[in-house]
Amino acid sequence: MRLTDEIFAVFKARGAAAYYGESVSMTEHMLQAAYFAHAEAAPATLILAALLHDVGHLLETVPEDIADWISDARHEEVGSRWLAQRFPAAVSEPVRLHVPAKRYLCATEGAYFAKLSPASVLTLQLQGGPMARSEIVRFETETFYRDAVRVRRWDDAGKVAGLAVHQLENYCALINSMNELT
Repeated sequence: MRLTDEIFAVFKARGAAAYYGESVSMTEHMLQAAYFAHAEAAPATLILAALLHDVGHLLETVPEDIADWISDARHEEVGSRWLAQRFPAAVSEPVRLHVPAKRYLCATEGAYFAKLSPASVLTLQLQGGPMARSEIVRFETETFYRDAVRVRRWDDAGKVAGLAVHQLENYCALINSMNELT
């Protein structure tokens, strides 16, 4: 199976489901994150990371109603492991770090928390809340932490009902070119 076919199958299987507590589907959310990355002229690796940042949600089964979540699903780790088998670290590592990036931004930018959606506030609690000072220092030693912060911001922006963006098929060339780098 070609990688694009594999990715499309994952999106087809679960991507149309509502994005936990948001007004968009999971596919719409990820396409919007990629849209915002592209709008900022991000490098190809980060556009792909933005597109696939929540692939872990598509690979794992969790309660559909976010109110039923009692623990963090660690979708960033699930997704990153899956991506690392298919793409370079410049794609998989920002995905692994995009949840810690939310915790980091909550701890380092006073106004950031107020911008989170109600669903993101709920998951923040499950993910450990804002980082402690020692966690901030450790996070800033991660090679891809700045990239993860960028992916996080696109993630936060990608929750706009009805936003017109490229379809998944428009990313075939990007997916194939990044896969060739592994």
